[in-house]
Amino acid sequence: MNIQINRVKIFVTVPCENTEDVRNAVCKAGACIIGEYEYCTTSVKSIGTFMPSSNAKPYIGESNKLEIVEEDKLEFVCDVNKAKYIISELRKVHPYEEPAIDIVPLIDENTLI
Repeated sequence: MNIQINRVKIFVTVPCENTEDVRNAVCKAGACIIGEYEYCTTSVKSIGTFMPSSNAKPYIGESNKLEIVEEDKLEFVCDVNKAKYIISELRKVHPYEEPAIDIVPLIDENTLI
C-alpha cells in the first residue's frame, strides 16, 4: 500500500465567544472544503484547563493560577499544502497567546486495499 498524505484534519480549542471568528478565518483561507461543500466544520463543547506562567500574557485568567474554562473544539480539514497558511490565518484571529492546535494526517479512502 502506497500512502500519500494530501489532506489533514486540524483541531483547535477556542473560547466559545471567538469560535465564529476562527471558523470564518480558516474557511476564507481555503480550509473546510469536502467535495462540493464549503464551510464544513464541527465543533463540540469542551472543558479546558491551563495555568499561565508568570511570563505569560493570558487572554483569560491570571498568571500562576489554574484556570478551568468552557471552550469549543473546532475541527476541519484542509489540503496539506495549504495547512501552514491556514494555521497562520487562524492565529491572526485566535485570542490565545498559545492556541492548542493538533494536526492529524488523513488517509484517502481510495488508497485503502
